[in-house]
Amino acid sequence: MISTMKIVFLGTGGSWPSPERGLPSIAVQLDRDCILFDVGEGTQRQLMMSSISFMKITKIFITHFHGDHFLGLAGLVQTMTLNDRKEKLEIYGPQDTVIQVTNFLNLGYYSLSFPIYVREMEDSEVIDFGDYTVKSIRARHPVHSFSYILTEKDRRRISKELMDKYSLTSHEVDVIMKKGSINKDGNVYTIDDISDGIRKGRSVVYSGDTAPNDILVEESKNMKIMIHEATVDSSLEEKANEYGHSSARQAAEIASRAKVENLYLTHISPRYRADKVRILESEARSIFKNTIIARDFMEIMVQV
Repeated sequence: MISTMKIVFLGTGGSWPSPERGLPSIAVQLDRDCILFDVGEGTQRQLMMSSISFMKITKIFITHFHGDHFLGLAGLVQTMTLNDRKEKLEIYGPQDTVIQVTNFLNLGYYSLSFPIYVREMEDSEVIDFGDYTVKSIRARHPVHSFSYILTEKDRRRISKELMDKYSLTSHEVDVIMKKGSINKDGNVYTIDDISDGIRKGRSVVYSGDTAPNDILVEESKNMKIMIHEATVDSSLEEKANEYGHSSARQAAEIASRAKVENLYLTHISPRYRADKVRILESEARSIFKNTIIARDFMEIMVQV
């Protein structure tokens, strides 16, 4: 059962870093479980300037192996070792992830202090992590690349009125959620006694690098949060599409068709400095009102 879902944008630029934006990396904190989507160059420094502890990261999902999306991995792992990490780190990605990650982590002289589990995902594969799942969606990019969808599982909605009726505390409800029932004052209470319906799980979709993708639209229907790349403005979208990227306008069209609640634009080209980034936001908002240009260290609490 997940209580807190927090998104932290660590790097919101693309291709190469700029004074305003680091390279792609997004952290999603699910209570004590912390996931990274992409780990661009400089991610560990961004983590140290954020509210996320780099030692608490449990899983890393790499969208693809263009340098701006994974070159921060070796430094992050070596820093974890220097801080005497012992907990396992899991790394997931597309085709060739095992050989790419293995080769990359063998750079330099150091002795790894913790186990690393590396796994390649298939297209449209769902991995179940208990309270949530992560699904891979094949992206439209020149190399094998994924978009990812993180979905919290649906759960029973707890009624405060029913808790009060049976004089159950929050701690006792937690016991019921974990063990299935509780014996109190000679009575056995189960989830059926304190639930008044289903609470739909929260969901976040991260496009990674991709040209507009109809499959992503279908897979993202009615989701809470869409994080979509917006490398350029509409005047450059034809060239961007050739290289497997989207414009801000196209990202907004994707969000509108998918009927998501909120759209956050990222992977902003370094050509758009602070005085020009409003062009992207304006074009997107003309199509999808709930659009925000993500910035480094922006935090979002995903509400139920």
